[in-house]
Amino acid sequence: MAGFFSRLVQGLNKTRDNIVAGIDSIFNGFSAIDDDFYEEIEETLIMGDLGIQTTTAIVEELRKTVKEQHIKEPTECKQVLIESIKKQMDLGENAYEFEHRPSVVLMIGVNGVGKTTSVGKLAGQLKDEGKRVIVAAADTFRAAAIEQLTEWANRAGVEIIAQQEGSDPAAVIYDAVAAAKSRHADVLICDTAGRLHNKKNLMEELKKINRIIEREYPDAYRETLVVLDGTTGQNALVQAKQFMEVADITGIVLTKLDGTAKGGIAVAIQSELGIPVKYVGVGEKIDDLQKFNADEFVNALFQQNTKQ
Repeated sequence: MAGFFSRLVQGLNKTRDNIVAGIDSIFNGFSAIDDDFYEEIEETLIMGDLGIQTTTAIVEELRKTVKEQHIKEPTECKQVLIESIKKQMDLGENAYEFEHRPSVVLMIGVNGVGKTTSVGKLAGQLKDEGKRVIVAAADTFRAAAIEQLTEWANRAGVEIIAQQEGSDPAAVIYDAVAAAKSRHADVLICDTAGRLHNKKNLMEELKKINRIIEREYPDAYRETLVVLDGTTGQNALVQAKQFMEVADITGIVLTKLDGTAKGGIAVAIQSELGIPVKYVGVGEKIDDLQKFNADEFVNALFQQNTKQ
């Protein structure tokens, strides 16, 4: 895990410059803990894409602890702030149940967020763990999606079920479920179309896909992951909320964290939506999609115990 922790530290460079540098200058620049001090922290966190709701909760917790522990020095607040952020993100255990029993994982998300790539990376990782994985190319509307997923499937060494571009996504899922059952696959990962601008169509499509899985493969464990692009900050939160209206989301995959100053969005997502971020992407390589750990994320952000 040390390798990933250092990559996370590196990947969060831009976010760190955006949030932590500002926070540190507040801690060092103020001689007393007053309203201005809290306001500055609030502003820095909001600018770092933690969102108003989450930031308010973090700062309230900070005020409470400072009062309870009679903290007088601004510099002593740093650890309290770190713990407060962790507390906001705490959703208990992040279960990865789908790894331990026959499962169907639906990957949803708008085009361009790294959805197909995430399907490929996850498939590769599960295969490396000795699992039998099948991927389904149910994003049949985007010309390059089937091609891209085929390439990832070859790279990962997993089977792919695909039809022609423009074919019915539900038909692809039907074939994929049949293949998963007959070949005793451990995990079936389905790439789906990423259209949110026409929510009604997307809704119907997802309902149809879900009906087929429920009917044809009722024993399968279900996981629905929404893929969000970390570089879009608050917009990712908006997208997640829209997808929550059309699907039963069990987790979030947050991509492109290595290229953004808006990594604070990971805090906002867990805090506001109460849905766990299950994976984060910190690079292009197949092993750059990693299981998310909120404590480690905050430690990496503030470069705490990087000697792990």
